[in-house]
Amino acid sequence: MVRQEFNHRLLVTPERPGVYLMKNAKGAVIYVGKAAVLRNRLRSYFGSPAGLERKTRRMVSELADFEYIVTDTEAEALILENILIKRHRPYFNVRLKDDKTYPYLKVDLAEEFPRVYITRGVHTDGARYFGPFASAGSVRQSMDLVKKLFPYRSCTKRITGTDPRPCLEYYIHRCVGPCAGLATSEEYDEVVKQVILFLEGNTETVTGQLREKMDRAAEDMEFERAAVLRDQMAAIQKFEEERTVKVDSGRKMDLDAIAVSVADPDSRIREAWVEIFFIRRGKLIGRDHFFMEGPEDDEPGAIIAQFVQQFYATALEIPPTILIQHDPPEEDGQLLQDFLRTRRGGAVRLYRPQRGENRQLLQVVAANAAEGLAQHRVKWLNRSDIIQSALTELEEELSLPAAPIRMECYDISHIQGSNLVGSMVVFDDGKPLTRDYRRFKIKAVDGVDDYASMKEMLTRRFKRLSQAINNPDPDGKVDTWGVVPDLVIIDGGKGHLTAAQEVMLHLGLEQIPLCSLAKENEEIFVPHTPEPIVLPRDSQALYLMQRIRDEAHRFAISFHRNLRSKSSLKSPIDMVTGIGPKRKRMLLRRFGSLQGIKEATVEDIAAVPGLTRSLAVRLKQTI
Repeated sequence: MVRQEFNHRLLVTPERPGVYLMKNAKGAVIYVGKAAVLRNRLRSYFGSPAGLERKTRRMVSELADFEYIVTDTEAEALILENILIKRHRPYFNVRLKDDKTYPYLKVDLAEEFPRVYITRGVHTDGARYFGPFASAGSVRQSMDLVKKLFPYRSCTKRITGTDPRPCLEYYIHRCVGPCAGLATSEEYDEVVKQVILFLEGNTETVTGQLREKMDRAAEDMEFERAAVLRDQMAAIQKFEEERTVKVDSGRKMDLDAIAVSVADPDSRIREAWVEIFFIRRGKLIGRDHFFMEGPEDDEPGAIIAQFVQQFYATALEIPPTILIQHDPPEEDGQLLQDFLRTRRGGAVRLYRPQRGENRQLLQVVAANAAEGLAQHRVKWLNRSDIIQSALTELEEELSLPAAPIRMECYDISHIQGSNLVGSMVVFDDGKPLTRDYRRFKIKAVDGVDDYASMKEMLTRRFKRLSQAINNPDPDGKVDTWGVVPDLVIIDGGKGHLTAAQEVMLHLGLEQIPLCSLAKENEEIFVPHTPEPIVLPRDSQALYLMQRIRDEAHRFAISFHRNLRSKSSLKSPIDMVTGIGPKRKRMLLRRFGSLQGIKEATVEDIAAVPGLTRSLAVRLKQTI
C-alpha cells in the first residue's frame, strides 16, 4: 500500500526519465537511482514490501523524503546518477571506494621538450593523458617502467641546450641530454612519440623504429649507440613476452576484461575488489584494480554494472569490446551499451563470453580478483599500526577496561535444521590464532533454535573456563579453555547477546566484556545499553570486527559442510546398534551390496555368522 504521506506527491510525479534521491530523517541522501519513468519507479518502492529485495526493504524502512530531477533521456539520467553518487556517496549505492580524482600519466606536448608526469586532472590543453589508474602506486609503477625503456627527461628545469654538461641520467642512458645540446628538439620528439606509441600498446611500431635506428647506427659505425638501441629494444621485447596474452585466436583485438571478487559468498563485508585487464592489439598493456563498496547483498552483476558506469564516465579510452564476468541487471544492459557508445563515439560490445579464449581470459582476470582481495585482507591484518588503532578504537567505543588483545567470536550454523554446529575463533592482538579455534556439535537442542544453540556452545566453553579459574592447575599450566578473553563477540543481534549474558551470569563470569554484531546494519549491541552502537563505515574497529565475525562464520560453515559430507557417506547399516565394521563386512561379503541385503529375508540375514535374529530384524527395519 502506498505510504499516505507520499501519495499526493507520487500522483504528480512526471512520467518522464530522471534521477531520484532518497533521504533519511536527517536529510542525508541514502540512495540515488535512475528511471525511465520516474512515477512508476518511485511508486514501486511504496507497494507491498514482499516484492522488494532485502536491500531495498532496508532502504525504504529508513526513507523519510525523496526528490527527483527530470532529464530528457534515460541516458542523461544515467550520467546524472553517476555524478550524484560521487557527490553524495549514498549508503545504499554501490560505488567506487574512496572515490576521488584518479591519477593519470600526462605527456605535456605544450612543452618544447615534453615531460611525462603524474597528474590528477584532465584538461583540454593539447596534452596526451593515459589512465585513470587506481592509485598513485600503480601509476608510479607504470611511469617507472616507461622511464626505464625510453630516455626522456624527468627534470623540471628550463631547457636551453647550453648547459656545460648533462646530468647523471644521460650517462646511464636514461635521457638523451637536450639540456646540454646533445639532442635536438626533433630528436627528442622521436623519443616522446615512442613513449606515446608504447602507452597506446603499439609496441611493434616502436621496436620497428628502434631496429631501423640500430641498423643505421651500425652502418655508420656508431657501435656504442647501436648497442644502446639494441638493449632498449631487447628490454621492450622482454616486457612484451611477459605481458602477451592469447586473446580470441590470436587476433590483435582491443578490449578490456572485468571481473569482481566479494571474498566469500557468506561474507557480509560491504566491499568488493574489481580487477580490470587492458588488452591492446592482443597484448596485455596494463591491469588495475578498484574497490567498490555498498550493500552486501548486491549481486555481482549489479556491482560490475556500477563499476562500468563509474569507471568509463572518466576513462580517456574505451575499447570496442568489454568482457564482463557477470551480466548486468536486465534493465541496465542496453542502457550501459548506449552510454558506452556515446562516450566512445562508436559501437561498444559489452558481454559475458560463454566459451572460447575470451572466456579463458576472463577466468584469469577473475582468479586475479580473488587473489587480490585475499592478499588485501592478509596485508590489512599484518599492518600493526592499523591493528593497534582498531583495538584502541574498540576500547573507547565499547567502554572496555583495556584494549581487547584476545577476542573470541562465536557463530551458529545450520542448513534446514540439520547438523547444527557452532564455531569459536580467536584473534590475538588483531590476528587469527588458529590453534585456539574450536568447533562444537550442538547436541541438546531440538530443531532450529539459535538462542538455545548459542547458550549450549557458550556454556560448554565457559564452564571449562570457570573450572580452570576455580580449580587452577597445581603446575600453573593454562590451556586454551583457561584463557580469559578481553572481549567476546557474538554473531547476531540483541537476542543473541541476551542469551550470552544469561550464560555468563549463571557461570559467574559476567565481568567478561560482551557484545554482538548484527549483520543487518552492522549494529553493535552491548549489555545494559538499549540503543546499538553504530561505527562509521570507514572505522578500522568495525573492519576488524567484521573480519573476526566473517572468520567465525567461515569456520562454522566449513565444519557444517564436513559433517554433511560424512553423513552422506554413511550406510544405513551403520545406523544399527550391534553391527560394527566386522559384521558389516560379513553382510556385504554374503549379499554383495546394500540392495542384496534389502532383498534378503530375516532368516537369510540371521544365518550369517555373528548375526542373531533380533539383529536381523532391526537391520531389516532400518533399511
